[in-house]
Amino acid sequence: MTKGYWVGRIDVSDPDRYAQYAAVNGAAYAAYGGRLLVRGGGFEAVEGAARSRNVVIEFPSYEQALACYHSDLYQSARALRENAATIELIVVEGYDGPQPGE
Repeated sequence: MTKGYWVGRIDVSDPDRYAQYAAVNGAAYAAYGGRLLVRGGGFEAVEGAARSRNVVIEFPSYEQALACYHSDLYQSARALRENAATIELIVVEGYDGPQPGE
């Protein structure tokens, strides 16, 4: 079973309101086995336009990643983010095949 990932690119416009969202969203991630791999941090945009914040969350499966997003628990947290940030978020299935050089 391949893992699932949330990949988010974010520009925060209301830091106080976004902080409220960030304080509660972890409960939904934990309920679905999510693990933060990237949460902010330094970066360099080497191609294309960037947003000021990047997030990558790993889930045990693509199905769990989708279930977390659609859950009531996450959607109630998401409501706190309304009008606090511009976000692009994708849920993507991981790759579990041959790697370069194998």
